[in-house]
Amino acid sequence: MVERLAAAERHKALQGVPGWSEVNGREAIARIFTFKDFNEAFGFMTRAALVAEKNDHHPEWRNVYKTVEVVLTTHDAGGVTRRDIDLASAMDAIARQFGAA
Repeated sequence: MVERLAAAERHKALQGVPGWSEVNGREAIARIFTFKDFNEAFGFMTRAALVAEKNDHHPEWRNVYKTVEVVLTTHDAGGVTRRDIDLASAMDAIARQFGAA
């Protein structure tokens, strides 16, 4: 089992993933990605899903047209872990390939 990041570790780790922020009221991080259209948003989700599945770490997410809202937390650790930060970083790299805002 992976260890939950302490508050100071979480704040420091978030500096490495600009655009992600802590979720009010729970130990999780979130980001909203905006793409050119639905096709790009769905393409992002498809590629991110492959990374998530490979790492056995799955996001909470929602897609409406060209927007993808993502929340990351490690449920069995009860909060944010290194796995969430790593997946956030991977999602950022994928989103950049699509020119997301």
